[in-house]
Formats: sequence, C-alpha cells, structure tokens
Amino acid sequence: MKHFLFLFSVALLLIGCKPSSVVVNNNNQDQSSILETPKKTSLITNLELKEAVAFLASDNLKGRNTGSDGIEQAAVYIENKFKSYQLEPYFETYRDSFIVGEKNAYNLVGFLEGQDEKLKKEIIIIGAHYDHIGYGKTVESDSIANGANDNASGTSAVLAMAKYFSEAKSNGRSLMFVLFSAEEMGLLGSKHLAGKLKADSINLYTMLNFEMIGVPFKDRDYVAFVTGYDLSNMGAKINEYAGSNLVGLSEIAKQYQLFKASDNHPFYEAFKLPCQTIASCDLSNYDYYHHVKDEANQLDYNHMATLINSMIPVVEKMSLTTTKEIVLHEE
Repeated sequence: MKHFLFLFSVALLLIGCKPSSVVVNNNNQDQSSILETPKKTSLITNLELKEAVAFLASDNLKGRNTGSDGIEQAAVYIENKFKSYQLEPYFETYRDSFIVGEKNAYNLVGFLEGQDEKLKKEIIIIGAHYDHIGYGKTVESDSIANGANDNASGTSAVLAMAKYFSEAKSNGRSLMFVLFSAEEMGLLGSKHLAGKLKADSINLYTMLNFEMIGVPFKDRDYVAFVTGYDLSNMGAKINEYAGSNLVGLSEIAKQYQLFKASDNHPFYEAFKLPCQTIASCDLSNYDYYHHVKDEANQLDYNHMATLINSMIPVVEKMSLTTTKEIVLHEE
C-alpha cells in the first residue's frame, strides 16, 4: 500500500469454526428462526487458499503492478474463478474499467443476488485489492515484489467466500464480490467504483474489506483487527455473530489511521456507512511489507482458513438480519 507510506516510515500496513450455513425464509419471521436450519456446504481449505496465493504471487506475474501483463494474468484468473462459481457480472462484464495515466485498469466485480425478496435489494460488498507494486529493492538478485500477504491473501479470501456463497446461496441480502486494482497507486480502483455505485444510488448496507490476512498474531486476544474500530459497532457485531472474540482493536492501526489507508475508505467517504477492513497483520508479526520476500511460502494457510471459515457465518448473519444492525456511532 504504497500510497500511505507518508503516514509512517516503518509500520506495516494492515491491511488471519466452521461456517454455520443457513436457509433463507422469505416469510416475515423472527431472525432467530431463520438461522436455525443448517445447510451442508464445503469448508474453505488451506489447500485452495494456497493454490490461489501461489498463482497470484508467482514470479510469472511480476508483482501485479497496475497496467502490467502480470495483473492481466491475475484478472483472467479471477474472471475464470467467478465464471466457475456462476457469479453474475454486475456490469456488462466482470471488468469495471478505468484509466490510470495512460494505463488501462479494471476492478473485477461479481454479483450474487440475495435469496430474500425484500432484503436482496440491499447490497453487502466483500472486497480486497489484487494489485501490488511490481518490483522492489533487490535482495539476493530477486527484485520481484510478489505481494503474497499484500494482498494475494485478501484476494484469496474474497474468492473463497464467493465460492462458498455461490454454492450455499444462504445470503438474504445481495453480495457483491470485488477485487480492486490500483490500490497501491492511491486507492484509485475503489475510488472509481465507489463513485460509480454512489451515482447509481445502490442500496449499500456495508462494505467489508480484507487486507493482509496471511499471518497470525501471537500476542493478541483476537484473531484479526477491524480498522476504524471506534467508528461503528462493526467489531462488536462481528464478534456477536461469530460467537467468539474474533476481531478487536489494533492500537497500531488507530495510531496511524489505517482506516484511511485501504479500499474501505472511499466507500465510507461516498456512502457514510460502516465500510471497514479486516486484517491480521501489522508491524509486530511480518517483516516483508513491500519486500521481495513477501512470497507465498511465508504465509500461514491454516490461520487463513480458520479466519475465513469464521467470517463466513458472520457474513451470512449480516445478510439475514431483518434490519441493518451494523451502524456508525453517533458523533
């Protein structure tokens, strides 16, 4: 996340159970009754996450810089995943195109309509950025900044959730799965899409962004943190829906205003709604931010699978509440 390096010279950017599947009932039922009936679906495995990260962070993709041949390969990979999950393109194609200087760039946007006739008019965005910086400082003749943790890890989470929900179809509200480009150039992809969706007057409930979830904390009483924790009840509701202390407040994130440093922020600015990032990495537990050693073999895939499988029932319940329970705190 090159654009916010001015915020701090050494701190890393945040941005690591079993899903309780549900059946949606379109009748005006109490929420608790809607959530009672389980539906069998596959758990997210560490192997599928590793496969996604290994491809996206391979040397062949040359660090996935916006406008490069490598990010084009990443985009095709994501499109093929969306197609295999039978997600609908939200626009004419999966690509939401924009221009960065003289370069063509594109977010990838897949859509899964909600199963509840009333709630499906509301949208939850699940996002992450799939670009990186291309090349970094050469170390031992290696100059490719592979971007495994930043942010192939978050990309793999969005793909895993897209796969899960496309099979389970357990979402009451509609889900929009977005992989952003040009995050490293100043959140350009998310700024473009947030403005476009705001102009279209979509009924956005919330935006949940995933960033650098590839390694665990060793000294926290939570698994991941939520940026802008004090701005809303997002963290409290995630823990309520998860039935555990899944997320918490990172003082590092708060100190360096990391809420403003990832793709959640343009959506918060445009919609003035809870739009926040989930991350499990800061300066204390990873040394390779924007480093050529940020490679696939550095990540903990068991941790990633645990976090994602814990977040799936959270997103399910988030999509099924009869009212929009996640709200900004009053100032």
